[in-house]
Amino acid sequence: MEYKDYYKILGVSKNATADEIKKAYRKLARKYHPDVNPNDKEAERRFKDINEANEVLSDPKKREKYDKYGADWSKVSDEQHEAWSKAGGPGGFGQQFYSSGSGDFDMGDFSEFFRSMFGGGFSGATGGYSRSRSMKGQDYQAEMHLPLRTVYTDSKHILTVNGKKIRITIPAGIKDGQVIKLAGKGAPGIGGGPAGDLYITVLVDPDPQYRRQGNDLYTTHTIDLYTAVLGGETIIDTLGGKIKMKIKPGTQNGTTLRIKGKGFPVYKKPGHFGDLYVKINVKLPEHLTHEEKELFKKLAELRKK
Repeated sequence: MEYKDYYKILGVSKNATADEIKKAYRKLARKYHPDVNPNDKEAERRFKDINEANEVLSDPKKREKYDKYGADWSKVSDEQHEAWSKAGGPGGFGQQFYSSGSGDFDMGDFSEFFRSMFGGGFSGATGGYSRSRSMKGQDYQAEMHLPLRTVYTDSKHILTVNGKKIRITIPAGIKDGQVIKLAGKGAPGIGGGPAGDLYITVLVDPDPQYRRQGNDLYTTHTIDLYTAVLGGETIIDTLGGKIKMKIKPGTQNGTTLRIKGKGFPVYKKPGHFGDLYVKINVKLPEHLTHEEKELFKKLAELRKK
């Protein structure tokens, strides 16, 4: 198997914390996402490598095996890893008989070595390892990028895991970075054990018009000078549709108005919403006619009295 330096792919050190790995992944995933780079094969390849690296380094068990066994880490089951670690760990049997870089050593040969040394497995004071022992299957980690507007309502999606299609509903109002667990959708169990679980981290992509903070939304809306001065009504775009908003006379540029209940839905609380905060941008009239300029001059003179 070709060795890939997952740390180099994400641009982090081998001592990077889980939070540093998460931040590096999000930054790169958004940069090389296929939606941002349509028909770019190199960006698509980078995106796949970035996801592969994150899948391994964000999982403590996978990362531990990757650090110890290199390119062949995926060939080592959790049972074997546990057994080899008890047999000596780095510098013990695993280090002596397993090459992390070449990939030439056959896992079957390694199993034969343990059978010849221990008669088919560990037992007694060593804590118990047996090839017939049933164990839960490996958990899977996945990430799903969704636009902000998509998670404004419940949305249905189909994932393909190990060739099987899995239908999933993402509830409205889910937060960026929130994890959804699908029990039994991971790897098959060992020796009749239960299947592992699938953990999906939902990443909510930023929206060009709305900024989300908790369950509240923030946006900017432009009105003309005359509406700001005299008051009136303006049409506001919300994620739930267009609404009318009253503008008081003398509204200043930069004023923030609150529209209750027009923000983001509260997760798993149907009918509950945050608020929408609208920052008013007053647009000054351009290309004034001579008559208009004269009227503004008269208005200015009146204001001085």
